[in-house]
Amino acid sequence: MARRRRPARLSGKAARLVEWERVARVATVSASGTPHVVPVCHILAGAKLYFGSGRRARKIRNLRANPRVTLTVDLYTDAWDALKGVMVQGTATIIEKGPRFRRLRARIYRKYPQYPSDAALGESDSVIVEIRPTHVFTWGLD
Repeated sequence: MARRRRPARLSGKAARLVEWERVARVATVSASGTPHVVPVCHILAGAKLYFGSGRRARKIRNLRANPRVTLTVDLYTDAWDALKGVMVQGTATIIEKGPRFRRLRARIYRKYPQYPSDAALGESDSVIVEIRPTHVFTWGLD
């Protein structure tokens, strides 16, 4: 019988970095095994991460075929001893519509005020992706 894995949590400095940084990169893999990495506008809500997307985007097609996902937030500097980052591996759930979709969309809009006019998340053509972390890795946050 398979053991159920407890979700990993972001805490302290890792949660603050993920919460306040403006861009994350999401990696997905297609059904045939082709990797795909793209920037996304993300939020941290409780123990989960969220981002919006068009429902026909490659990352969404990949997540429908394989819900395993990795999200990375990092700060780059030429002083390599000052590099900081958080990598979250997890399982994605696609939220298609309804009150939960609208609540999460409102949170994304609060963090990214340009989003409603530049990349609006309408229920008919967009989805919200929820990432439930299973592993969290950090660097430079000590």
